[in-house]
Amino acid sequence: MDDPEAPQQPWIPAVGTSWQIVLKEPIQIDPEQPAITPDVEVYDIDLFDNSAETIAALHSLGKKVICYFSAGTYEEWRPDASEFAKADLGKAMDDWPGERWLDLKSENVRNIMAKRIKLAAEKGCDAIDPDNVDGYSNKNGLGLKKADSIDFIKFLAYEASKYGLSIGLKNAGEIIDDVIDDVHFQVNEECVKYNEGRTFAPFIKASKAVFHIEYPRGAGGSVSAKSRATISNAKGTDNFSTVLKKMDLDGWVQFCDGQEFMTKTGY
Repeated sequence: MDDPEAPQQPWIPAVGTSWQIVLKEPIQIDPEQPAITPDVEVYDIDLFDNSAETIAALHSLGKKVICYFSAGTYEEWRPDASEFAKADLGKAMDDWPGERWLDLKSENVRNIMAKRIKLAAEKGCDAIDPDNVDGYSNKNGLGLKKADSIDFIKFLAYEASKYGLSIGLKNAGEIIDDVIDDVHFQVNEECVKYNEGRTFAPFIKASKAVFHIEYPRGAGGSVSAKSRATISNAKGTDNFSTVLKKMDLDGWVQFCDGQEFMTKTGY
């Protein structure tokens, strides 16, 4: 007999799945007349800023919901920020005020992340997008190595599996071979800019979506046809799910075919 308490099988986004990512502000959906723009299959939104009601509204519109949180950095504005110990914190992140690298080996850090994953399940998220898991490639002040990130991602994947949530690997191309069997999709930033498309292609071969973001000049206004063509034709990016975004990841999005949309957001 099936165990009714057993978690469901995690959702694995198909190659080419369409998406939008909005992290600057919570998205707004009228509960009386639910609608969302653009009409894509997946929304990647902030775990803390968006309510369970918003996630339920997205589900009512047939959307899957990926919930974003930073797993590898401390953010001073988050509601659980006081739970981190001083010993958990490393160097400040370049260009991101109020954010510091975290010790991925810390039991306290892992307990906090386990609670965040539980919150994602309670809110109804289908998947999690844990950011900043590549401290090893930055001046982190904690001596973090690739092996620490590999072990941490496997820990996050195990916690997510308790609730039937799927999990993505954010960037961290150097450790794909070590964790691709533990995660269900990839979220990548700027692989075209850095000529890293081929690095992330193994996900496509494994029939797992690559959700790809570029931050081109002109984003928020209109990105030139030439720039869009360069991005969409970049080597190694065949079948990536590409969006063109502003660096602040607000509601604006453009796709490689030139279509632009603005998702309604606000507090």
